[in-house]
Amino acid sequence: MARYNDFAYIYDRLIRCDIDYDRWCDYIEILFSARGGMPRNICEIACGTGNITAELEARGYEMTGVDISADMLTVASGKLKSPRLICADMARFRPARSYDAFLCMIDGINYCVTPKSVRDTFGNVRAGLKDGGVFIFDVSTEYKLKNILGSETYIHSEYDIFYSWQNEYHEKYNLSDMLLNFFVREGDMYRRFEERHLQRGWSEAQLEKMLKDAGFTDIAVYDELTENPPRPDSERVVFVCR
Repeated sequence: MARYNDFAYIYDRLIRCDIDYDRWCDYIEILFSARGGMPRNICEIACGTGNITAELEARGYEMTGVDISADMLTVASGKLKSPRLICADMARFRPARSYDAFLCMIDGINYCVTPKSVRDTFGNVRAGLKDGGVFIFDVSTEYKLKNILGSETYIHSEYDIFYSWQNEYHEKYNLSDMLLNFFVREGDMYRRFEERHLQRGWSEAQLEKMLKDAGFTDIAVYDELTENPPRPDSERVVFVCR
């Protein structure tokens, strides 16, 4: 699983071009309301630099963030008024308390590349979820990993940051192998670092079975940022589970 080390400190600058976090938080609240009301305390696993965590905290929720990367959590801590952050692999995270809701947003489950890691994550969430609580997560679809990211190479260049992003898609395993090379300006020089990320595409049927095995019985699946059914070419789908 990628640990987002040096990348953590430039992550927000690059990702905010692609992700509208305010809109995602609006959507999460719509899903909460549709499931019978607003939770008080929420645990967000794979919280990254805390963009969703901080926005929901600002909206009045009691937030706990969990991430495998200490560097991502360092960035997150600067955004939160009352930081409750835990450095842990979500597949091994055993909640010490129960929560009204769990979130895992923007590809977190895709970083679980084995069935066991997905099952363990779902089992840990179920064990820490209060009766009647809700678990919301999204995944980038197999369609996106195969047909959009595929085995493409992307280049990003601006004054003080340059990176190349090389994808290699392994269809047999529905696995996207991403190699990122960064050059970040520091004074009169550029510092180079490299990160490798693996994401696996999981079908709706695979995820629904593993959710049911973990004890979830009420499972809905939506196209990204809607309450419509997924399409064959959906690039991201959202699961809402109880």
